[in-house]
Amino acid sequence: MALIAPFGAWQSPITAEDVAASSRTPQWVGAHGDRIWWAEGRPAEGGRVALVRAAPGEPPREVLAAPWNVRNRVHEYGGRPWAVVTTAEGDRLVFTHWDDQRVYLVDPDAAGATPRPISPAPERPHGHRYAEPTVSPDGSEIWCVRESVTGDLRTDVRRDLVALPVDGAAAEDASAVRVLAASHHFLSGPKPSPDGRHVAWFGWNHPAMPWDGTELCVAELTGGVFGPHRVVAGGPSEAVCQVEWDGPDALCALTDPDGWWNLHRIGLDGTVRNLHPCEEELGGPLWQTGARWFARLGEDRYAVLRAGRLAVLDAASGRLTDVDSDVDGAGGVWGATLTAVGDGVAGVVSGPRRHPTVARVDLATGELVALGEQPSALPDPRYLPEPVQRVFPGPDGQEIPAYVYPPANPDYEGPGGERPPYLVHVHGGPTGRVFGVLQLDIAYFTSRGVGVVAVNYGGSTGYGRAFRERLRENWGVVDVADCAAVAEALAAEGTADPERLAIRGGSAGGWTTAASLTSVGTYRCGTAMFPILDLTGWSEGETHDFESRYLDSLIGPLPETADRYRDRSPVNRVDRLAGPILLLQGLEDEICPPEQSLRLVTALEGRGIPHAYLAFPGEQHGFRRAETIVTALQAELSFYGQVLGFEPLDVPRLELRR
Repeated sequence: MALIAPFGAWQSPITAEDVAASSRTPQWVGAHGDRIWWAEGRPAEGGRVALVRAAPGEPPREVLAAPWNVRNRVHEYGGRPWAVVTTAEGDRLVFTHWDDQRVYLVDPDAAGATPRPISPAPERPHGHRYAEPTVSPDGSEIWCVRESVTGDLRTDVRRDLVALPVDGAAAEDASAVRVLAASHHFLSGPKPSPDGRHVAWFGWNHPAMPWDGTELCVAELTGGVFGPHRVVAGGPSEAVCQVEWDGPDALCALTDPDGWWNLHRIGLDGTVRNLHPCEEELGGPLWQTGARWFARLGEDRYAVLRAGRLAVLDAASGRLTDVDSDVDGAGGVWGATLTAVGDGVAGVVSGPRRHPTVARVDLATGELVALGEQPSALPDPRYLPEPVQRVFPGPDGQEIPAYVYPPANPDYEGPGGERPPYLVHVHGGPTGRVFGVLQLDIAYFTSRGVGVVAVNYGGSTGYGRAFRERLRENWGVVDVADCAAVAEALAAEGTADPERLAIRGGSAGGWTTAASLTSVGTYRCGTAMFPILDLTGWSEGETHDFESRYLDSLIGPLPETADRYRDRSPVNRVDRLAGPILLLQGLEDEICPPEQSLRLVTALEGRGIPHAYLAFPGEQHGFRRAETIVTALQAELSFYGQVLGFEPLDVPRLELRR
C-alpha cells in the first residue's frame, strides 16, 4: 500500500549520484568499415570525452585511454572531433585533444601506439582549434576547419579551411599548414567529391546565425588546390544545415527555402530538386558543426530524421517511410549523428524510459541492436515518469507544444486534496527544443513528488521557420508568455498547485527563468543555470564570437534598440523579482561568463530577497563533472523545498542569502 506523504517529500531511489552517472552520454557516432565508433562523456573522469568503438560480435571497447580527451572548442560548443580516415599509411584515427586543442593521428589497431600531433603548437593556449577532420583525395593531408584566436577579446577569432600534412610536418613547422579557403566568417568542414574533382562546404557571416541563412559553396579541385567557389544554394533567408556528396556531380543538402528543412538534390549544373516536399523538419539548428540529420544509403535512398523519428526517404518514388525503431513501447528519438553502416544505420537513440544509447537498426528487418550499455544506476522503470505530449493555447492564439512529466513513485501518494508543485523546464538555445524522452534529472524531481513540464515555446525548432521566428526581436517576451501560459493552464485544470509553480533552465533557459521572475507573477521561485542576465554586457564583448550577434535577431539591431536591451535585462529589474532565485555557474564559461551571474548577485545584496549563488571551478558551459552535477542538483531540490514548503529527504540544506 502506498504511503501518504506531502509532494516533494517522497523518498526516492534516484539519487543525484545516479543522475551524474547517467550523464555518460554518447555523441558523434560514425562508421568505418563494419565498426561503429562514438565519443562518450565521462563525468566520473572530470568530464573527459572518451572514444569507443564496437565491432560485430564484440563488446564496445575504449580506444584512447586517459588523459586523451576527444573534444574541441570550435564555436565553444565544439564540432565533430574525430574521424577514421584512409591515408597512404593505412587507416588512421584523427582527433582533436581538449587539453591543447591540437590535432593528433594514431593507428587505432597498433597496441600501445601513442598519438602524434599533426598540427602546430599554438602561441597561446587553445590559440588554434580544429573540427570536422576529413582526408584529402590523395590521402596525404587532413582537411578541417581551423578557428584561430587573433586577439584578447572573446570575439577576436577567424576561421579557415586548412590542410595538415599526415606526415606531421606541421607539428614542428607551422608554415606547412596550407590554407584552402576562407569564404565566410563561419565555415563547415570541407567535403571533397568522390572523384576528387570538386569540394563543397557552407558558410555564413554575422549577424546571421546558421539557422537564419547560410551559403552552400562548391569549388573545383586541382592538385589539392581550391579554385574560386560558387554558391549553389542558400542565402539570407535560407539555411543549409548539412551537405553530402550524392555522386560526382550532385550534392544532397538539408535546406529550407520553403520554410522547412527538407532534403534537396543539387546538381553542379544548377538544378535543384526537393526530394520530398513536406511541412516537416528533416534538419535542425547547427549548434555544433558536423551534425548529421541524414545519411546516404545508396540506390536513391536516405535515412532521415523527422523531428527525431527515423525514416527512410526513397527519392525515386518520393515516399517517406517511418522505421519501426520501437523503444519502450514508443517511437525512439534519434540524435543528429546518423551514419550508414552495412544494410542499416547507426546513431544515438533514446526513449521515455531509456537513456540515450548507441544503436544500430537493420532497415530491412527493423531489428534494433543496442551497442552501448544503459547506465548501471538506471532505476526501476516504476519510478520513471511517463511524459505526456500536450498542446496548450498560447496568449497570441499560437499552439504551444509541451511534455508533461507528472510525479511518479509507486511507494507514495500525495495527501487528499493536495496538488503537487510543478517546475517549468525551459530548454536552452533558445533555438532548440525538447523531446519526450528520459531525462534523469527530471525523474529526480518527479520521483519525489514534484511535477515537471518541458515547453517548446515560440522560437523552438521542429515546427518550421515561422514558429522559430516568433521569437524574432521578442526574446524575453514570447518565451516568457508561452511558458507562463503552460504553467497557468496546468494550474487551472487542477494538475499543478498554482501557489507552488517554479521555473528552471540553463543558458538561454536561464535567461527565460530570470526574465520570467522579473516580468510575470506566475512563479514562486526559479533556478537559472549558467544564464544570460545582462543583454547589453553580453552584446558588448562578454560572449564568444559565434553568438556575439545573436541578439540582433532575438532583441534587435544596435544602437537603434539599445533601450530594449537595457529594459529587458533581469539585472536591471531586480526590484520586480517575484521570488527567490538560485544561480548555478561554471567559472570557465566563455558563452555565459560568470560576470553575468555576479552582476545579478551584486544587485540582490541587501534587498531581502532570498537567493543563492554556487560557482564551480573547472566547469565551462553546462556541467560535465560528476561532483558538480551532484552538488547542483541537491542544491536545487533544497532550494525548492525551502520556498515551496516541503522538506526534501537526504540532501544538504542550501544556505540562502538575503
